[in-house]
Amino acid sequence: MLLAVLVATGCGKKKVRVNPVAGVQQPTLNKRDVQAEVGQTQRGTASWYGHPYHGRQAADGEIYDMETMVAAHRTLPFQTWVRVRNVSNNKTVDVRIIDRGPFVDGRIIDLSHAAAQQIDLIGPGVAQVELTIVAAPSNPEPALFAVQVGVFRERPNADRLEQSLNATYGSAKVVERPGTPSMWRVLAGHETSADAAEALAQRIRGEKHVPEAFVVRLDP
Repeated sequence: MLLAVLVATGCGKKKVRVNPVAGVQQPTLNKRDVQAEVGQTQRGTASWYGHPYHGRQAADGEIYDMETMVAAHRTLPFQTWVRVRNVSNNKTVDVRIIDRGPFVDGRIIDLSHAAAQQIDLIGPGVAQVELTIVAAPSNPEPALFAVQVGVFRERPNADRLEQSLNATYGSAKVVERPGTPSMWRVLAGHETSADAAEALAQRIRGEKHVPEAFVVRLDP
């Protein structure tokens, strides 16, 4: 799910950080992961999401319908069409990118319920996949990037991390992901290139000891 599992809670002045899932390492961002060029590929782990996001507004502004062939990706432009192949059974499905995610676990794409059914992903919940760009948007939005450093159930914990990042890097903000309950994402940076954002992510991973930090696209 988009925001399941990797969250932190706490109270008072207790220092709180999001712990990485054991054995999961965030992949280094590649330029091809942010540019929609027909034929380019990406491999990694896919998951799927449905309720409570069904019927809510996706990141591109349209209403997310989990029974349509759509998906969430961290960095590809909206309206990119991607062919997703489950490497364990070679089943494929074509999806349109309308949302941002997955925000946990080093995964590369979150499929709608309908798309996940097409490649037998519902049962296991996750699978190794290969993405291939099959159609690119004609006029993608200008790209801006940030680094997601943490996800929290409690807003005060997110605010504390935001303050810590601002003191060191000068640019951080808290972004709400509506849900039941809402989740609070902490983003650092406001970079005009994927390379600059990845360099910041590497600094944060090393200096703040946050191995789960990864690059996300900022959208209007």
